[in-house]
Amino acid sequence: MSNANSLDDRRGRPLRDLRISVMDRCNFRCPYCMPENQYHRDFQFLHSDERLSFAEITRLARLFVERGVTKLRLTGGEPLLRPGLVDLIGELSLIDGVEDLALTTNGILLAQHAAALKGAGLDRVTVSFDALDEATFRRMSGGRGTPERVLEGIDAAIEAGLTPLKINTVVQRGLNENGIYALLDRFRNTGVVVRCIEYMDVGTLNKWNEKELVPSAELVERINQRWPIRPIEAGYRGEVAERWEYADGAGEIGFISSVTQPFCGDCTRARLSSDGSLYTCLFAARGTDFRGPMREGIEDAQLGEMIDKVWRGRNDRYSEQRAEDGSSVRTEKIEMYYIGG
Repeated sequence: MSNANSLDDRRGRPLRDLRISVMDRCNFRCPYCMPENQYHRDFQFLHSDERLSFAEITRLARLFVERGVTKLRLTGGEPLLRPGLVDLIGELSLIDGVEDLALTTNGILLAQHAAALKGAGLDRVTVSFDALDEATFRRMSGGRGTPERVLEGIDAAIEAGLTPLKINTVVQRGLNENGIYALLDRFRNTGVVVRCIEYMDVGTLNKWNEKELVPSAELVERINQRWPIRPIEAGYRGEVAERWEYADGAGEIGFISSVTQPFCGDCTRARLSSDGSLYTCLFAARGTDFRGPMREGIEDAQLGEMIDKVWRGRNDRYSEQRAEDGSSVRTEKIEMYYIGG
């Protein structure tokens, strides 16, 4: 049930989460997101004046919070590449009604920024981290960075109080599936929640192949043989990860199963790209431009009506359709780096 102030879409899903991409650039070239052969040295990313300013982001965030959003998450690309990001966090943290202000990062720059992020008002971070083994890590990061740098960032974030810290691990068949045990073992008894994510057909450039998918059900079975685990209840409506805990009390792990167990029916997330387009699904083909109207002088009332119209007209259920059809149902999709994960 949604509350009285809820803005619901055509399937009765309330608007609760806004993911804000502050930067389309990234210092990794993960093959499943930004393959090097496509995003090479001469690739033309957005110019700084093409990205939403901090004032524009804050303005939109306030309007979304007025419509029921309680969770804001900053994404990229890599958000820590955006100069002055702590200033934006400071502004967003002052919006009345924001209950959770988070950031998703690859962790490479986290150690040097963690304390300032916390001081500006950030609540917590999620770190994308696919392997402890350096060779596997570099295969999955496009040859950029090292596991040690990510671990340093994680330690600094925990020390700064950016918790509960979560780790997102995309699991690919034949690549890092066997290394998941080492990653889980590293974070048992630390309070860090590792979440295993099924390899998804996000965007069009990663050449998604279902043979590289490791179903969450298979991972649960395999992990349970190593460390007995048991399911626990979801923390809130719209939580994307199925939560499990170690039977020996070593902590919690999660499984995000967009391919084999779609959760479209409870999706409460909207996504704002760094150039100001609003998307209502991670697998969307197109969004609605908000940057243009803002720079043309639109008033808040009309801007809010635009948000209302987009969300009330929302009928997305891509992952459910894919599951029903047994294959990818749309060839044209926005790339993940453009609107965050």
